[in-house]
Amino acid sequence: MSDKSYLDWPFLEDHHRTLAIELDAWTEKNIKPYEDDESDVNGLSRKFVRMLGDAGYLQYAVPASHGGKFESLDVRSLCIFRETLARTTGLADFAFAMQGLGSGAISMFGSDELKDQYLPGVREGKIIPAFALTEPDAGSDAGALTSAAVEDGDDYVLNGTKTFISNAGIADVYCMFVRTSDDGARGLTCFVMDADTPGLELVESLDVIAPHPLGTLSMKDCRVHKSRILGEIGGGFKVAMSNLDIFRSTVGAAALGFARRALDEAVARTNQRQLFGQALSGFQFTQGKLADMATEIDASALLVYRAAWTRDCVADRVTREAAMAKMYSTEAAQVVIDHAVQLFGGMGVLVGTPVERLYREIRAMRIYEGTTDVQKIVIATQLLKAAQQEN
Repeated sequence: MSDKSYLDWPFLEDHHRTLAIELDAWTEKNIKPYEDDESDVNGLSRKFVRMLGDAGYLQYAVPASHGGKFESLDVRSLCIFRETLARTTGLADFAFAMQGLGSGAISMFGSDELKDQYLPGVREGKIIPAFALTEPDAGSDAGALTSAAVEDGDDYVLNGTKTFISNAGIADVYCMFVRTSDDGARGLTCFVMDADTPGLELVESLDVIAPHPLGTLSMKDCRVHKSRILGEIGGGFKVAMSNLDIFRSTVGAAALGFARRALDEAVARTNQRQLFGQALSGFQFTQGKLADMATEIDASALLVYRAAWTRDCVADRVTREAAMAKMYSTEAAQVVIDHAVQLFGGMGVLVGTPVERLYREIRAMRIYEGTTDVQKIVIATQLLKAAQQEN
């Protein structure tokens, strides 16, 4: 991290500051050599998970009861990880984030047996989890899910299709959200399903502009025991939203990492590039863009770490704060990176340059874990709900 001024903010504690400096050095040494590698994203994602596990960093992705660093997940630490890793490569950030997001439902709602079975492996980087919510016709509107589970003795039989599932094809276990009744969002249930469950199949790997493991899954008469339910029957929506409440603000942190890298690259480029007898950085229009970029980054950081601090220290639910952090930071990062590409000129659209890669990586963040427009609905809903309670 070139700009560490945020480490002095009161949102953070001394152990967060120590982690940020240590992780920055580790990432520079171990992750940076792979920052431009898109030749085998599945293999490299697995490699990053193993590296993070071997370094002991995946202890931040599980609770202390199963070898984690904190009693419950510390969102400020998760944000520091995502910001730092994303500044180097989005795939490393993805690998770390999915260890937490993919297993978060187990950490919060799993039985002791399920936690014992999966969380130590997640911490060690030996088990890769996935969060399987989205379907072809249902994403942000979780109440519209059609994949279903039917009770059959001590089991449930699951059928349906999931798509845009991160880690599809490389995951060892899926937190699978399906419908157990017709009661809208209240009819959803989450099951823990092993990747080798008969009837579960990866039917398509999806190629996107910022490559990472992503695919479509099919469930055909997949039999899952009742003991593998997370929470309770009909409680799947709560499981999903509780998980997203933790990790939604960390998406903003990853976007912040992208934006910081873009600003660093733009400052270096404009100082080096000569135009009409002077450095490009000497022109007022350049200075204006750089000033706007820096301001957007600081505003994003304040929202991200406020949301993380609120979740860690004040409230279990930070729906409004997390939505604001995710919405603003991803949109701001898109603007910052676009400015960086413009300042690079023709070099900015050459494949292989950092700003070109950042331009591709940021776009998806404005969509997944709830689009920008959905975040606005979430924020407005929270505002109106609070007003009604006051009255």
